[in-house]
Amino acid sequence: MKHMFIKSMAIAATLMLAWNCSEETSSSPAQTTADSKPFTVSSEVWWIFTDQSSYLIQQPNENGVQVVTDAWSKPVGVFNATNGTITDLQNNVIMTDVSLSTLLRITPERTVIGLDGTITSLDDHTIIKPADPIEIPASSSSAPAAAVESSSTPSSGGGNAPVATSSSETEKSSSSSAKSSSSSAKSSSSSAKSSSSSEQKSSSSKGGGNDPEASKYENAGKGGQQGWATRYWDCCMPSCGWNENSGGNPTMYCDAKGKNRVEGGQSICSGGQNTTCTSQIPIIASDKVAYAFAAVPAADGGKCGKCFALTFTGGGKYETKSNHQALAGKTLVVMASNIGGDVNHGQFDIMIPGGGRGAFDGCQQMGWGSQGEQYGGLLSDCEKEINYAEGNARRECLTRKCGEVFKNDEQAKEGCLFLATWMEAAGNPNHEFKEVECPQALKAKWH
Repeated sequence: MKHMFIKSMAIAATLMLAWNCSEETSSSPAQTTADSKPFTVSSEVWWIFTDQSSYLIQQPNENGVQVVTDAWSKPVGVFNATNGTITDLQNNVIMTDVSLSTLLRITPERTVIGLDGTITSLDDHTIIKPADPIEIPASSSSAPAAAVESSSTPSSGGGNAPVATSSSETEKSSSSSAKSSSSSAKSSSSSAKSSSSSEQKSSSSKGGGNDPEASKYENAGKGGQQGWATRYWDCCMPSCGWNENSGGNPTMYCDAKGKNRVEGGQSICSGGQNTTCTSQIPIIASDKVAYAFAAVPAADGGKCGKCFALTFTGGGKYETKSNHQALAGKTLVVMASNIGGDVNHGQFDIMIPGGGRGAFDGCQQMGWGSQGEQYGGLLSDCEKEINYAEGNARRECLTRKCGEVFKNDEQAKEGCLFLATWMEAAGNPNHEFKEVECPQALKAKWH
């Protein structure tokens, strides 16, 4: 990722004036203190998140300017709805091609309105009711105009919207709720089922796999819909662990260490002890094919247990480096185990340890080291550390960090290294995707 700057002191002064004026209007950001919760707002805002931070696009003030703040309502810039750019207070363009119609919204009641109209509480993470769409305000001529390539990289995290069978459904004592960086979760019976195929072992080497099914998935997504892959691992129990979400075929979940399957209880992200099982790390099937679990868009209705082949094109959503080009032609088959209110159509949020916690963090009891950037994880840390160099520099940095962070958990380290090796340390790669039959290796790790 790289920044392209357009400097203008005159416009910078205009931005500061716009913010000062907005403080006295009802559309100004909420006043907060150091102890206040993030995402506490005085009026409905639009939420956009990147590898590095979250931005809140405020309602237009009396001058028609839409101030952009951080999660604590501190002003950081201005949004221009005419050309979809966000500029900071020095008029540096920090994001382009932003469309309010594709963003989640946060309300003063601390709820998130999803693209499908569902409302999710930020505090207890339960769906409340369907939401009515709001009118997107027109742009103002006083907002600065500039268009350059985006330097921001949306990744996992944010919405945590569970799928509920009732609009007023809340957590249940017999089947706990849980949240992921991309979704929520409910409990399951978690009874283990046998599989006719042996479980495939994830490998930290580029080759490493010898799954007999691998060949049938080569290029299986080619010619399908366009999309891109992000990454996360927040340790929260997956949404598809709830019977209601999974159509009676829930995925397993584990204890607070992620190692032993449990039954009942609550998610660690909702005050309980249930987490994602670390056995659900990615699996290398061959040089060209791998398997993983992922969060899919809640707006698509949720697809627990469905599988999709993602064939990488060699490009990236926000940048194209040699790492992305090295991924071209590889296919990642993912099984949907989570439902993300903050995951867009075409986006698959891949479960990779060290991939970023997103909006929720259930990894406190894992005994792991720092998980890196909230959105983007260890790879985003590396990108900054090596000044956005590419190729082996990214792979080597990520390999080192995986070893340091997960030195006490070989399984999690193995999963982390998948991003450094098979996925070539490529961040947010583009792909073509199609729904496919699930491979036995993923079915074996579902229950």
